[in-house]
Amino acid sequence: ESMHVSRAVVNSGITNLEKKGFLDVRPRIGNFVADYRRNGTLETLVTIMNYNGGMLRDNEVKSILEVRVIILSLAAKLTIEQASDEAIQTLTPFLEQLKSCEDPEETANLMFAFSHELAFISGNTLLPLLCASFKDLVISLWYRYAKNYGCIRLYESALHTYDYIVARDIQGACDFIEQSSKDSIDGDYSIYTNAN
Repeated sequence: ESMHVSRAVVNSGITNLEKKGFLDVRPRIGNFVADYRRNGTLETLVTIMNYNGGMLRDNEVKSILEVRVIILSLAAKLTIEQASDEAIQTLTPFLEQLKSCEDPEETANLMFAFSHELAFISGNTLLPLLCASFKDLVISLWYRYAKNYGCIRLYESALHTYDYIVARDIQGACDFIEQSSKDSIDGDYSIYTNAN
């Protein structure tokens, strides 16, 4: 009452915080701060990132990149095993746009689109949905990478992945995806907040 906020607004806020894993609401007992890592979703992580001005902590960056390896490696493996040559060719427009792109934000969006298309052509129903769930998070990381190391490096990464897929080289594709992610975690191209 003293802040002139209606009960509906307060209840909506509490419901939203519960949905994102920040509160544990126990009817007739009370509301308690919850461990968002146990109860949250990807939306929770995006909320934290937005609250922190678009930045993630290093352990969150590492976690995202580790999960990315799993998703993209499986997408590459399934694409190589099952996708037609015509389906694989749907990746080339993204490569053509990446090659000439000099804007970090646009490059980050194109890298996401390339990864999402790869997940889609894998034939696995859940992979593109999982990929889309990480959209805001991975775009922020690719943006940081492009600003620090140049847009052309992201193009080269996508091109190498594509080349392994066209060659139907599962081991090469998976090894490359894992190594490029390791380079972004603790290698020469780290995208942690304390990186260059």
